[in-house]
Amino acid sequence: MNPAYTRLKARFARIATLGEAAAMLHWDAAAVMPPGGGAARGEQLAVLAGLSHSLLVDATVATDLADATVVGAWDERNLALMHRAHARATALPGALVEATARANSACEKTWRAARQAADFAAVRPALEEVVRLQRETAAALSAALGLSPYDALMDGFQPGIAAADVEPIFAAYESWLTDALPRAEAIQAAKPAPVPPRGPFPAAVQKDLCRTLSARAGLDADHSRLDESTHPFCGGTPTDVRITTRYDESNFAQALLGVLHETGHALYERGLPEAYARQPVGEAAGMGAHESQSLIVEMQACRSDAFLSALGPLLHGAFGGDPAPYAPDNLARLWRRVGRGFIRVDADEMTYPAHVILRFRLERALIAGDLSVADLPGAWNDGLRALLGITPPDDARGCLQDIHWYDGAFGYFPSYTLGAMGAAQLMSAARRAVNGLDDALAQGDLSPLVSWLRIAVHGRGSLLGFQDLLTAATGEPLNPTHFTAHLTSRYLT
Repeated sequence: MNPAYTRLKARFARIATLGEAAAMLHWDAAAVMPPGGGAARGEQLAVLAGLSHSLLVDATVATDLADATVVGAWDERNLALMHRAHARATALPGALVEATARANSACEKTWRAARQAADFAAVRPALEEVVRLQRETAAALSAALGLSPYDALMDGFQPGIAAADVEPIFAAYESWLTDALPRAEAIQAAKPAPVPPRGPFPAAVQKDLCRTLSARAGLDADHSRLDESTHPFCGGTPTDVRITTRYDESNFAQALLGVLHETGHALYERGLPEAYARQPVGEAAGMGAHESQSLIVEMQACRSDAFLSALGPLLHGAFGGDPAPYAPDNLARLWRRVGRGFIRVDADEMTYPAHVILRFRLERALIAGDLSVADLPGAWNDGLRALLGITPPDDARGCLQDIHWYDGAFGYFPSYTLGAMGAAQLMSAARRAVNGLDDALAQGDLSPLVSWLRIAVHGRGSLLGFQDLLTAATGEPLNPTHFTAHLTSRYLT
């Protein structure tokens, strides 16, 4: 390492530490902050964003990037990612960065009350400001990076993936779903209806069970915690991971499966290469990669027949009552049930991509200026009707249901379905590579799968991009046929 690269590593470690502080403030805002703290929190996050930006655009960074020399694949990739971060940062004025952070924080706080009241009008002005700033950001990035405005935003969440890559994948899936969904519904209707377990299910018992299953998956309590929030998420830092969920005492599945999903995210963070902590190459390989890790745990492993055979007795032991609803075949019918619903986070894995396709199309139109914020509720309802044949009864179950846009996350949504497809592809590879994987799952043991992921995905950090990561782990870049084969096996036979 020459002095220029040494200075860059120290600077990027400092920037990453500021990002960690911001992550904790975001977690606090979602989990425990009183409502009156919102304005101050917005200013705190704006200042941290401004400080990070100023460190990245400082004139000495360009000089050090020009002078830095490295040897070895990891440091070569790290330097390349530093160049990328610098290019994105220098495209944006510091004032825009801070204004965006303030607007996002203010809108997100307003959205919480608006969603509760199903009142889109209450949050519309704040969202219009967020969208205005996102368009300004996208235009600046577009000019600097040579990408379309929307692609420039997408690139911030899943580098190397553009709308042109996603469009044919989504179009093919929409076509497949048109035939597959009615078939799955007919097959499902011919089977015995599932018997729901009878509650109530005390929140305290649910919480203990969630912690137990998260620990069994390999998440250590010394470096993680579980809390509650309106919108479940995984945040924090690789050494201090924060998971949140929400509890419904009439239905424990929402919290339980949500925590398993977030545990997949948390395991990825905990498995990142320690030798490159707080360096760009030591970070996750994008949100598509991250979603693949949450979904391989929740959907591929924990909703499998094998794992459900181990989970049923554990659930019955926790909640008691009639054991029949906890039988593996009944749990499978309960938790692998297709249906045309309004809420993305409650959707089954077959219809879930339709929710993502809707959001992808709407947010592209918003950024392009082809759709106004005022027209968003109607466009949402029309789009969902075209995709799934249903219309939300109110905006709380329509365009107000997700936090992402109200928190300024435009370009994120495609990562969910890229992740689902990547998870199916990774699980197929894991079954080929790990002897007795399903036998272990039948014992409730995820450690063979997680051990394989530690090497195939987690430990590689951002050494490889999404497509190259999949190729290294599975032998091919993203191949959506693994996902449709998985769905066919689970729902159409």
